[in-house]
Amino acid sequence: MLDNMPRGTIVIEDLEIGMSRELSKIVTDRDIELFAEVSTDRNPVHLDDSYAMDTIFGGRIAHGMLTAGLISAVIGEQLPGHGTVYLGQSLRFLAPVRPGDRVRAVVTVTAIDYGKRRVTLDTICEVDGKPVLKGEATVLAPSGKFD
Repeated sequence: MLDNMPRGTIVIEDLEIGMSRELSKIVTDRDIELFAEVSTDRNPVHLDDSYAMDTIFGGRIAHGMLTAGLISAVIGEQLPGHGTVYLGQSLRFLAPVRPGDRVRAVVTVTAIDYGKRRVTLDTICEVDGKPVLKGEATVLAPSGKFD
């Protein structure tokens, strides 16, 4: 289940510091299985209940990059949106995401270089209002100008 704000594009000329967009998604067992298949990361902490019970997590967790992918979805679909090019992303994983958790991914504009079309974004994912991932992204935003 994905609760998403409207998709599309906000061109750099219309971006402002403090603009924010978000999405919310419940991470399912199927999401984790599909991510393992696509990424080829089949670490049993993600897929095997009995193995995961004996880890520091005390149970299965979602791949960290699956959670980070929700940030990518906000950037690529909402802020700035279609036509955005990812230049970089830092990530700090603060807590595990478990099957059934609702993750809220929030992206906020913190800096804009209109001349270079570069935008810096604060990125965070939360479960139950608690941060599970924090970072910063740099992107090349689409322009509405045609030169």
